[in-house]
Amino acid sequence: MQRVTEEARRIGLKSINFDLIYGLPLQGLQSMEKTILQCIGLHPDRVAFYSYAHVPWTSKGQRLFDESNLPSPALKMQLYLLGKHLFTANGYTDIGMDHFALPHDDLYKAWADGNLHRNFMGYTTQRTALLLGLGVSSISDVGLTFAQNDKILHNYYQKIAKSELAVTKGYFLNEEDVAFRNYILNISCIGYTTLDPQHLPILRKFSFPELEDLRKDGLIEWNEQEVRVTPAGRNFIRNICKAFDLHLLRQQRENESPLFSKAI
Repeated sequence: MQRVTEEARRIGLKSINFDLIYGLPLQGLQSMEKTILQCIGLHPDRVAFYSYAHVPWTSKGQRLFDESNLPSPALKMQLYLLGKHLFTANGYTDIGMDHFALPHDDLYKAWADGNLHRNFMGYTTQRTALLLGLGVSSISDVGLTFAQNDKILHNYYQKIAKSELAVTKGYFLNEEDVAFRNYILNISCIGYTTLDPQHLPILRKFSFPELEDLRKDGLIEWNEQEVRVTPAGRNFIRNICKAFDLHLLRQQRENESPLFSKAI
């Protein structure tokens, strides 16, 4: 990893990013600390510090592990807080969900200026209406439409060889989707959002009960005009964004089986 990092800098790459995962099966505080300190020693400009997503019902390889191999929710939170402490103690800033950056990095500057944006790949300095995904399982965003390529390598190459689009599924956004996507982007990028009065009926039905639970836990302050993330809430951005994920909230009311990984 050191050789690759040094070579990337030598050829002129402006910003080096490392992706680290916490909450892996059999992972503990000692191994997590060792990994993070090795990472910091290579001085990446930014770090994505992701939670392991245990979804054995969709990822067959994860069936080699079960719940007993996973860190408990309390230990998983300790792993995250350990990482956050080590990164911030070594000059990195927590710019939001999963991401840390050094002050000279463009991602940090966008966060400081209030111009941070987020797409399927994570945080970015670029706000564009066109994002083209290339490769297996990649997702494209063309403004009002999402489209995902085939997740199976053989099928993907078979379609490409026939000069066909490798897209297997997609979704057209309606006005409600666009509005609630903006709520989620505001929470994840700048830590607050204002609420449109025309959305109050649907907000009261799905979002407000979630927001009230988050308020009781000290993670947000809210009223019918706006929602603001508290300092403690910065560790739970995903949970707060969930309050505006209408598709997920509707599915949870209709289907009690697991659809997504746990947030903690």
